Amino acid sequence: MTKRPKVTVLGSLNMDISVTVPRLPGPGATVLGSAARFTPGGKGANQAVAAARLGADVRMVGCVGDDDFGRQLLAGLRAEGIDTDAVRIVAGVPTGLAMIAVDTQGENLIIVAPGANHEVGLPDVAAVGATDRDILVISAEIPAPAIAQALSQKGPCVFNLAPAPDTSIAARALLATGGQHLDWLVVNESEAAAVLGHPINGLPDAQRAAAELITAGPCHAVVTAGAHGAALAGAASTAGPEGAQVIGGFRVPAVDTVGAGDTFVGALAVALAAGVPAPEATRVAAAAGAAAVTRPGAQAAMPRPADILAATGVTWPLA
Repeated sequence: MTKRPKVTVLGSLNMDISVTVPRLPGPGATVLGSAARFTPGGKGANQAVAAARLGADVRMVGCVGDDDFGRQLLAGLRAEGIDTDAVRIVAGVPTGLAMIAVDTQGENLIIVAPGANHEVGLPDVAAVGATDRDILVISAEIPAPAIAQALSQKGPCVFNLAPAPDTSIAARALLATGGQHLDWLVVNESEAAAVLGHPINGLPDAQRAAAELITAGPCHAVVTAGAHGAALAGAASTAGPEGAQVIGGFRVPAVDTVGAGDTFVGALAVALAAGVPAPEATRVAAAAGAAAVTRPGAQAAMPRPADILAATGVTWPLA
């Protein structure tokens, strides 16, 4: 790599409160778990850390509260070498919180109290426009108007529609705001189902869904299917009989799946910004996501190139 890719991330910053439980609770149930762990999180901040650890110069854009959690989150990003000058500190509003339960199989249940993330708006989109970047990453834990405004900007963009809007109509309307500017849409099975209005289960469904999502506007669509892998559709993919290419998963011991999707998105953005072809960029992003599940935590588990190689045997294409 002759230069470090420049990645700007517009998204959320949360303090994660995580508890390991023997099983995820159902409605009305109480489950006793481990002592709570307080760790930096938020989809946007997670994606920024993932990109920074994999070789990018990263600028974070978003909002935190004027409180101890906000200061801790900013300090954590700076320790990763991430530029936080465009993160606004909002007085009188708490920093976002995520309450996370993780079971013994590594599956999780997450509830988010957005706090200052709901304050992201025009000033922050303007800050995105002022950045010198190779690619923009947007996640959906911020208000839809800010997302729509950011998607309308020119330049390569990866949009992680997570969490997805409550209805497929709202999801498709949000995607339509990106128009021809939306290069990449990344969703998991449940998010793809929210956009398309029908269930998505397993890699064959993901393959069909990726091809179907292209009709909603993006030039490329990726549907991740957890340990099974991912499906890629778009002009740069080698389409199979279902209209999308399948990227196989990696067999790794899953400890904690929190942050795996964010690692995938951050890794994909770095690879694309560095000029890695779409299918290979998707494959190495899947390897990065797989490496992330082998350790507990979100940002704490996000891999560096050596971690990806050790966990999956895949050599990260940037040096």
